[in-house]
Amino acid sequence: MDIRPNNTIYINNLNEKIKKEELKKSLYAIFSQFGQIVDIVALKTLKMRGQAFVIFKEIQSSTNALRSMQGFPFYDKPMRIQYAKTDSDLIAKLKGTFQERPKKVKPPQARDDEMPRKKKKGKDASKAPGSNAEQPPNQILFLTNLPDETSEMMLSMLFNQFPGFKEVRLVPNRHDIAFVEFENELQSASAKDALQSFRITPTHAMKISFAKK
Repeated sequence: MDIRPNNTIYINNLNEKIKKEELKKSLYAIFSQFGQIVDIVALKTLKMRGQAFVIFKEIQSSTNALRSMQGFPFYDKPMRIQYAKTDSDLIAKLKGTFQERPKKVKPPQARDDEMPRKKKKGKDASKAPGSNAEQPPNQILFLTNLPDETSEMMLSMLFNQFPGFKEVRLVPNRHDIAFVEFENELQSASAKDALQSFRITPTHAMKISFAKK
């Protein structure tokens, strides 16, 4: 019997040697490209080893994630993904609250908040072209603002979905920066555009520029 699409995907056949925290961070890194993640549940009990649940805010996100990542080699093992049998408690609660509030409360707040943000963006935009213009395109990307727990495996999983990916190079004793090499500058540019400001964790938006030649 087919399980109906819902916000939560169930993943099994995960590598059991990976520590729980690293597993959750790596799952966040590769699945957050599909949409907002509400929670990731990974238990290390005997019964639940090698399994995890990723809870998305939108069903569209969980559907895209399931289709795109089915069989993806995650820590050298192909992931098996299906919809969870029931909505998680979190989503059930969210659905309950969603009906009550958004129409009345959220729009005025959003408008008020957006005004200063737009001004800020304008300032940032004037700075950004200068900093990007310094380095002409080349096949090596320079990543900054990475979280402390960034690993080579995590970045490889993010970037190897783009054609031409060659390797990730971390900098010894520096967790916040890394280099990613592609076969040519066109391929590195498309990865740069797609992952610019990608949040590896909720607090770290990755900054990507072309490396100095």
